[in-house]
Amino acid sequence: MTIQDWGVSYDELEPYYDKFEYLCGTSGKAGNIKGQIQAGGNPFEGSRSREYPTPGQKQPYGPTLFAQAAKEMGYKPFPQPSGNLSQAYTNPLGVTLGPCTYCGFCEWFGCGNYSKASPQTTILPTLVRFPNFEARTQCEVLKINLDKSGKRATGVTYIDTSGNEWEQPADLVLLCAFQLFNVQLLLLSGIGKPYDPNSGEGVIGRNYSYQVTSSVDAYFDNKIFNPFIASGSIGMCIDEFNGDNFDHGPHGFVGGGYLGAVQTNGRPLQSTRVPKGTPRWGLEWKQAVAKNYLTSYQVVTHGGCCSYRDAYCDLDPTYTDRFGRKLMRITFDFHENELKMSQYLTDRLAEVAQKMGPRQFEKKPRTGPYDMTVYQTTHTCGGAIMGTDPKSSALNRYLQSWDVSNLFVMGATAFPQNAGYNPTDTVGALAYWAADAIVNQYLKSPGPLVQA
Repeated sequence: MTIQDWGVSYDELEPYYDKFEYLCGTSGKAGNIKGQIQAGGNPFEGSRSREYPTPGQKQPYGPTLFAQAAKEMGYKPFPQPSGNLSQAYTNPLGVTLGPCTYCGFCEWFGCGNYSKASPQTTILPTLVRFPNFEARTQCEVLKINLDKSGKRATGVTYIDTSGNEWEQPADLVLLCAFQLFNVQLLLLSGIGKPYDPNSGEGVIGRNYSYQVTSSVDAYFDNKIFNPFIASGSIGMCIDEFNGDNFDHGPHGFVGGGYLGAVQTNGRPLQSTRVPKGTPRWGLEWKQAVAKNYLTSYQVVTHGGCCSYRDAYCDLDPTYTDRFGRKLMRITFDFHENELKMSQYLTDRLAEVAQKMGPRQFEKKPRTGPYDMTVYQTTHTCGGAIMGTDPKSSALNRYLQSWDVSNLFVMGATAFPQNAGYNPTDTVGALAYWAADAIVNQYLKSPGPLVQA
């Protein structure tokens, strides 16, 4: 494992978590406010400065049934914090969002009700009114340009929808693409030393990590679940098996994750669950779908993923994109630690599912080798991580490049490993943390904010 410290503490980031959640109007129930445990919230969470901006979403039947079963087993269920708003909300920028209508299509689609926190609904309406803001849509940055020393960014080269190539000069460059594209642009631009898995040296591409999910499918005779009463992150969860919340001694792994009934969509084809042994097509399959569509339910785990010496990103030696640039290549597989963790979490989840009263249930822990045909979230992390030592990190604690001081890199690219939670809230908190350092430190005295 190549796991390591982030270089920034939770207590330092907490004000920025708070700021991001109040920008988004995040729905939830606090479990720990200033060290005081709050009933109905997650008792294992870090201390928060105040309550969520909006209450937790109202829960449909499946999550409610899961929470009842978990509570009877002695666990402390809580509503999953959600970027789908439980009620109308106006954020600190003056942008108003509407309440979620539980349409069942939110997870992978846009929201016509302005109920889902995203850049389009929380911040762009304000930004477009600034005279010094311009959004150039459907353009793609090809590379970050450097001066002759290679130590300073001079701007970026990008291509527009007509295929015209442009150079945008800049005194400060913020790299804010998706995790994989951030790493690709750094490699294509020659910024930082590429990672070599054989020697363990280099930092760009190092510490790639993912997320480890699993599920239990439960089939009932006397309960009806409507999958269309759903939103992108609604659900009830328990956190007893996340991080260091339990004794790992007898189990042979580190890490953990949350367990929950997370009712996110009603997409008809993807939401059809049938018992094991059912034919994959034909009359029997159709009959099984009809029988189980409204009487089956899936509960899930979301687990952390450690980083390893043999898990990394680099430029593909063969394949290129439409501009002739080398594509990003990922070398990754689940390790024994993560597979043991998934089996353990899935077993605990099955115990709760059984308590819900199904006629049968099927455990589906994550197994190896990695299977590209099974959706496993898009929560990829690492590749240009933050830290305290330029020999083992690409960015300092303020997400500033060790090699190019006027370049800051946002996103889950900076995660040294993935914890047992989804990355969005931490991505937002780190963005605010870095922005504060840029405004109050860098712009006043441009240069490295941390000395190597």
